[in-house]
Amino acid sequence: MEFINTNNTPRISILRGNIFYTIFEFQTKADMESSINWMRFKWVIFGAVVVRLIAVIFSQGYGMHDDHFLIIEAASSWVDGYDYNNWLPWTEGNTGPDGHSFSYVGLNYIYFLFMKFLGIVDPKTLMFFNRLIHAALSMIVVIYGIKITRKFSSEENAMRVGWLIALSWLFPILSVRNIVEIAAMPILVLGFWYLIRERKGLDFLWAGILIGFAVSFRYQIGVFAIGAAACYFFQWKWKPFLLFCAGILIVFLITQGLVDFLIWGYPFAEMLGYIVYNMNQGTEYMPNTNYFMYFMVLAGSMLFPLGALMMVGFFKSWKKYFLIFLPTFIFILFHTLYPNRQERFVLTILPFFIILGVIGYDLFKNSTMKERLWKFSWIAFWVLNIPLLLFATTTYSKKSRVESMYAIHNNSKKENVILCEGSANVHTSMLPRFYCGNWNTTFIERTDSTLSLTVFDGYEYDYIYFFAEEKLAERIAEYKTIYPKMTLKAKCSPSMIDVLLRKLNPRNANEYIEVWETNSKK
Repeated sequence: MEFINTNNTPRISILRGNIFYTIFEFQTKADMESSINWMRFKWVIFGAVVVRLIAVIFSQGYGMHDDHFLIIEAASSWVDGYDYNNWLPWTEGNTGPDGHSFSYVGLNYIYFLFMKFLGIVDPKTLMFFNRLIHAALSMIVVIYGIKITRKFSSEENAMRVGWLIALSWLFPILSVRNIVEIAAMPILVLGFWYLIRERKGLDFLWAGILIGFAVSFRYQIGVFAIGAAACYFFQWKWKPFLLFCAGILIVFLITQGLVDFLIWGYPFAEMLGYIVYNMNQGTEYMPNTNYFMYFMVLAGSMLFPLGALMMVGFFKSWKKYFLIFLPTFIFILFHTLYPNRQERFVLTILPFFIILGVIGYDLFKNSTMKERLWKFSWIAFWVLNIPLLLFATTTYSKKSRVESMYAIHNNSKKENVILCEGSANVHTSMLPRFYCGNWNTTFIERTDSTLSLTVFDGYEYDYIYFFAEEKLAERIAEYKTIYPKMTLKAKCSPSMIDVLLRKLNPRNANEYIEVWETNSKK
């Protein structure tokens, strides 16, 4: 049953037999042609929810250094009165603003503070609900990716985009990670929707506010915002331009001005710190001379040959869909020209690449051969994507590191002194204190067999973490001469993805870890 008005009154759709029982939406006469029959998309939404719930349950751990140590360790340590990264000015050892916006890490701090208020302190439980919240927010990308596509193009193309964002192998696992580039994605997509709705003037203000929040998560998204603003500026559309810019300015004054003033005593401290850092050191960090890397990442995420066709569609779309193309292209161009290139940097605009790739290639399909090529590519994508999706969605990354620290959680010790023993392979891994629940944890590394067994003479340890299986029995036997009461606490094996990544690149130190308690202080 459906009631539709053309005078900005609510349209109420009651979809019988559907879990989305009621949808409230403001509908104007101009929107009739782009309205969506959500019943057609029920399986897209259902599929997106299912795979994200699977990721919430099974995709534990963390993907890389930044999404855990710069977010989770920092935010959760603040709740316990500790400052893991020495980011706060009143912490001993702080050297000033490091250029890390407090917006996203601050929201995680509020989350951990609220959970502690509820009495929930177990690290794995905390991260389960953290993943659940992020997965729920990622549904914004699915739903509004569909709406944006339908606004620009047909319902058939909206369906294609919906399936790709819902079930593409990368999205579920990324949606439950604390990667700031991905965390900003739902806000950016929602903000862009308000930008193109054009139903009332205040939509441009809301678009600016939402995209401003995305920029406050990650400063580089400001390039996307500049591209969007430029579309209106060079068309002399002053009202949209001014309202959009005002929204961004309001958010920046609050999140980067007021917040930094309260913390540092002057506004925009972290943003200035970020600029100074990148001017002095940013160009020296992980240099990469591959100027086509980001295009390869975007196309590769859609697999071959579909990704190649979508790249054609992306560039084909520039003239007709300039409002979405320009900010997306400028974002890619900025990161391409900047010397510090990391694959994850470009993932923020992946939904826009997918939208432009689909609707752009639709303009290109002007022959039977091109239509057949698209159908073949679509089939090939799902043949390749489904096993990758199943593998990625159930991936527990950095498993041995997480489990080894969780093994000593709630051990009632006031302090954990841990020897990381990696003399067999000359390296150890950085371990997450968050999972042991004790910030008063000290790590000492032994990565050279010529060093003393205790590294420092007379130094005593609570635990010894043996990294790798090489010469393991021999190394354990050596330490039993010092700690005869030493007992095995846990055996922590890396996950399949950890093993695979290590084989692909030995720099990924995802090792087997054995945790032994010395019992020296009992």
